[in-house]
Amino acid sequence: MSADFQGYEQDYGVLTADITNRIGKIPKLAGEEKKQMVMNVEKQLEEAKELLEQMDLEVREIPAQSRGMYSNRMRSYKQEMSKLEADFKRSRIAYSDEVRNELLGDDGNSSESQLIKLREERAHLLDNTERLDRSSRRLEAGYQIAVETEQIGQNILENLNQDREKIQRARDRLRETDTNLGKSSRILTGMLRRIIQNRLLVFVLGIIIVITIILAIYFSFRGH
Repeated sequence: MSADFQGYEQDYGVLTADITNRIGKIPKLAGEEKKQMVMNVEKQLEEAKELLEQMDLEVREIPAQSRGMYSNRMRSYKQEMSKLEADFKRSRIAYSDEVRNELLGDDGNSSESQLIKLREERAHLLDNTERLDRSSRRLEAGYQIAVETEQIGQNILENLNQDREKIQRARDRLRETDTNLGKSSRILTGMLRRIIQNRLLVFVLGIIIVITIILAIYFSFRGH
């Protein structure tokens, strides 16, 4: 893995966690405090987008055989970014007096109990949204792990297949070498046999020549 990609990924995780925390606080704020929080989140979202762009460039530099799992991560991060932006838009809806009046009626003397009930329902809705968000992130993380595991398995199978082909080629070369050695052995055996035959022939011819000389000498002396 690229060291730069890993660094960007860690920075992105820390930044999005902080953004998620701040988005959850925005609906509970009002006035200048809420405005400042919104500005901070907008700035952080821009930083997160820049990190995604840097990560995307790093993924393009990764070899093709290892790029799949990182591409899946990038898709997950981009989906998370889209979700953060949607949550941010929802969190900016201010529960102003006009909205309360529209929900409770135009009567300015609405009871305090209705306001409390509305706040409780709103808090309950936010809690449910946060739980859904956490469940969604866990599912996305599980899916990402499954995809990465599948990619790793595919890489291992490809490596094993390449090793099997190398072993097969080595075995074929060994068989070819063994065949050549067998031919060479037969050639050497034939040459050795011919050498032995030639030596026997020379030996026999030598004996014949010696006997011939002895007989010639014998008959020469006998004639005298």
